[in-house]
Amino acid sequence: MKQKEEKIIASYNFSDIDRNILREVLDIEVFFEQEIFNEWFNYKYEISDYELKFLTTLLNSKKNFLQYYNEVQLKSQFISPLLSFVNFFTDEFKGWYERNLTGIINNYELKGNTDFMVATGKIEPEKPYFFIQEFKKNLTKSNPLEQLLAEMAIAMEINKTNILRGTYNVGRHWYFIILEKTKQNKYMYYESNDFDCSEIDELKQIYINLKAVKHKYCK
Repeated sequence: MKQKEEKIIASYNFSDIDRNILREVLDIEVFFEQEIFNEWFNYKYEISDYELKFLTTLLNSKKNFLQYYNEVQLKSQFISPLLSFVNFFTDEFKGWYERNLTGIINNYELKGNTDFMVATGKIEPEKPYFFIQEFKKNLTKSNPLEQLLAEMAIAMEINKTNILRGTYNVGRHWYFIILEKTKQNKYMYYESNDFDCSEIDELKQIYINLKAVKHKYCK
């Protein structure tokens, strides 16, 4: 997925983006109001007995190991099974792992492979709707939040939209993000309180939040 060529001030890989680079590229500000997540998190979805059994089994089998998993294990043993069960696989869109995203924003080129995104397309991703970033055991010098925001901003330019949703996780903690672009070409983002996937009630809410993405926001 690429945009038309423009005069490039600098080029950055998503994996290199930190807070300083993000602020160099975007005029962005964080807001802490949690009310903006109400519509998303209050999505009316009734978890079936079958789904509850899956979530309980997944958690019981992996709970004691989440803090010890490296990035690959966390992704393969816990997150990928959860995403597969949500089933971002429809005629209109699919879930894509490790796919290239490239774009230009404010004359900066941002590029790299995304950890996971939901996008249209049959063979290759086309229009991205939602991102999950990093799958890290712990925070490192490479912060998943800044990388996620950069990916979302590029997707907004590709989609010609002014709002996008995503999430990142650090170990067992999940954080949901809403990014908005104003008419003044400024960006604001909202970060939810964390959800601890090692607790069944919070894992259920994570699952419902992902189902809301599938049914409400992939349009």
